[in-house]
Amino acid sequence: MTKLTPRQILDQLVSFPTVSRDSNLALVEWLESYLAGHGVRCFRHWNEDRTKAALIAHSGPWVPGAVVLSGHSDVVPVDGQDWTSDPWTVVERDGRLYGRGTCDMKGFVALAVWAVVEAQARGVARPLQLALSYDEEVGCTGAPPMIETMQQVVPKGDIALIGEPSGMKVITGHKGGTGYAVHVKGYEVHSSLLPEGVSAVMEAARLIQWVNDRNDAIQARTPGAVGARFHPPFTTLHVGRIQGGTADNITAADCRFAVEMRCVPDDDIAAHAGAFRDAAMELDRALKARRPEAGVRLDKFFDVSPLRPEADGAAEALARVLTGDNATGVVSYGTEAGQFQDAGYSAVVIGPGDIAQAHQADEYLEVSQFEAGQRFMERLLERCA
Repeated sequence: MTKLTPRQILDQLVSFPTVSRDSNLALVEWLESYLAGHGVRCFRHWNEDRTKAALIAHSGPWVPGAVVLSGHSDVVPVDGQDWTSDPWTVVERDGRLYGRGTCDMKGFVALAVWAVVEAQARGVARPLQLALSYDEEVGCTGAPPMIETMQQVVPKGDIALIGEPSGMKVITGHKGGTGYAVHVKGYEVHSSLLPEGVSAVMEAARLIQWVNDRNDAIQARTPGAVGARFHPPFTTLHVGRIQGGTADNITAADCRFAVEMRCVPDDDIAAHAGAFRDAAMELDRALKARRPEAGVRLDKFFDVSPLRPEADGAAEALARVLTGDNATGVVSYGTEAGQFQDAGYSAVVIGPGDIAQAHQADEYLEVSQFEAGQRFMERLLERCA
């Protein structure tokens, strides 16, 4: 089978419209066939209804200690966005590669696929692995079961390089996060009979005020040593949307909103989440005491581990050797890096592109960044040799 260049691989990957709401199997099948055609061993981890799969690949000797190149196959929708070219075709103009996912993060995945094939062809001493997840864009839910499957089908790797766009700078820490969809159920009566009903909107406001109070308490504290590296240097809780009610003169039967929490690595996200659940359940009991039909329901919709800076981390040391970057880098967005770290890998984020381009109309990756990513992979292959 003919070996493809990184750009040819990128063209193929972008041509698959792997929006998170849809299947990614066409991409996985093409990629699996391409890798297997070059002697790379591949394995799948399926989602529950087998509409999506993560792809795990191993090149080089069948021994522990691999460097894992981690990416995700899914992209965000293009619905309602004004693109000047076909989002599912890579178009090069003015030194940029336009297309959905070129930046986030099929550019890195193309480079990783190229490197894995090259590692197999060159006969490296240290193995390379590819870990390509699904459902990253809907809360990083696909990586943990994929990582668990990796422990069963390939030798355990030591280092995970997560290729989210970082401008090829070494990112050693990011915030963790979790979020709850909240449904407050009330009881409708005419507003002139307010005490006989339960206004879901007014009761939901109590929980939203709890979020405000929690933010005030957090921001009144002195940031920790790790948190001080971030902007902002503390954990934040946020409510972005709310809906509910039927009419101005009827107590609201329903109110829905979502709470997201973004937590610095040296804070305890479980404590914040637990305190919010306690407040919600206390309100639930109070509402049910007034009307058994009323209450509060919480549904967790994402849970992302923070990436904690590692003392003498192997992933950081390798990435710095390969890039020459000695700056301290942390970001406030989340990635799958913390989930690899939770599973015992040393992890950093490093990949081509600017996160500001992710999810945008006319998403692009600078050609210079793509080329810098290939140089990084070349140096990685030399190191693994």
